[in-house]
Amino acid sequence: MEVKNCRGCGRLFNYIGGGYMLCSVCMEELDKKFKTVKEYIKEHPKATMHEISEQNEVTIPQLERWIREERLTFADDSPIGIECENCGATIKSGRFCAKCKDTVAKGLGSLYKESAYIPPKANKDKEKARMRFLDN
Repeated sequence: MEVKNCRGCGRLFNYIGGGYMLCSVCMEELDKKFKTVKEYIKEHPKATMHEISEQNEVTIPQLERWIREERLTFADDSPIGIECENCGATIKSGRFCAKCKDTVAKGLGSLYKESAYIPPKANKDKEKARMRFLDN
């Protein structure tokens, strides 16, 4: 554990790891804001990012972070969308669009197939090798 300053209030706290560098008090406040944002979106499904930000006192980068973390998802008819980190296409949740996800998955799949473990062939010398003891 490291002792760090909270980005929200400046207090010292034990930083365990993870994404947010906030103390427990600020983290609870952030969770409360997340719940209010989620309720607001349920009540106003056609709201824009700016409307959600203004009505709930949450920054737009924070909203985008929740969307990238897939904590917030939106319907296809919603005006809210963020860019795919790879190709720039508009997506409703996550970091990558479906096309880029498929490309990465196929690339990883082919990489895994190519590097499959091949056991070494038995060496004749090793087959004859065995433990021997010297007699006194």
